Amino acid sequence: MSKDKEHVRFASMPEILKEYETLEAAMADPSIHSDQGKARQLGKRYAQLGPVIAGYRAWKSAEDDLVAAKELVDVDPDFAKEIPALQLTCDETATTLEELLLPRDPNDDRDVIMEIKAGAGGDESALFAGDLMRMYMRYAEKQGWKTEIIDVTESDLGGYKDISVAIKSRGTAEPGKTPYAKLKFEGGVHRVQRVPETESQGRIHTSAAGVLVLPEAEEIDVQLNLNDIRVDVYRSSGPGGQSVNTTDSAVRLTHEPTGIVVSCQNEKSQLQNKESAMRILRARILAAAQEEADRIASATRKSQVRTVDRSERIRTYNFPENRLSDHRVNYKANNLDAVLNGELDAVIQALLDADKAEKLSSAEA
Repeated sequence: MSKDKEHVRFASMPEILKEYETLEAAMADPSIHSDQGKARQLGKRYAQLGPVIAGYRAWKSAEDDLVAAKELVDVDPDFAKEIPALQLTCDETATTLEELLLPRDPNDDRDVIMEIKAGAGGDESALFAGDLMRMYMRYAEKQGWKTEIIDVTESDLGGYKDISVAIKSRGTAEPGKTPYAKLKFEGGVHRVQRVPETESQGRIHTSAAGVLVLPEAEEIDVQLNLNDIRVDVYRSSGPGGQSVNTTDSAVRLTHEPTGIVVSCQNEKSQLQNKESAMRILRARILAAAQEEADRIASATRKSQVRTVDRSERIRTYNFPENRLSDHRVNYKANNLDAVLNGELDAVIQALLDADKAEKLSSAEA
């Protein structure tokens, strides 16, 4: 990258530096902490900009050293020997800064509500949905995240017809380390190929389960008018449809302006089920609003929109060959047993790398 091109690419840095200094001054003011919401918002933005500022300072220092060495060559020719290493450092820090300045997904700081639903394949699909949920639970545990089952409908054989779980960071996570930043490309159709437990002839069957990854919305993000929400209550049911509760504790919410419907029956209390349903409803409305904005304003988040499309098969889990294949980035690995035990780092990193490469290509176009 030429020096002129670098300075054009990094032209936004003066504005970012000014914002960082303003945030620093604001956070040093004791009065800001009287408003915890505001303090948290400022702290989050400060943490986002920290790596960018560090990257800029590293590049500027490397560039200054390179310029100084080139100027000193006329005085002492020995400085010429240092120029190749200094140039390499300057190029590396410029590349790092360029990546740090790529457009960020505004939801990357959020926690996640993940929904998994059995698809084609009957009981085998429900069992696979259970395998997927355990995989994500184990991955979350390895990341040090908290998980909370919001709602679940079990199948007859012990799997899940559908299950919703909240996945949350503990404390303030580093940029890029939150549940949404890591899991946002997991949405889509997951296909499994294996011999079902119910198969007496040993034949391999193919079934599927759908995964939806929603950034969890806070009340401040989505203002809901309760007059727009129809609330229906009914008795919860278990596997096979049998009643598991003698009171009308299950809740169905219908958001009439969007037509979004959410049902929850996991808790014994109607109030608790309603609160859980409201969490899912806010997340779905936020995701729907963002997708609509993307559609109108251009596909700035087209990779995320594509991967949450349930009609698209994104990954295959082949048990006989112990192989996992992600069809979006042509990722293949013969460690399916480890992946199902929560070892998802490699496949998730492959997806993040592909997204970064796409953004870099778009920035250079």
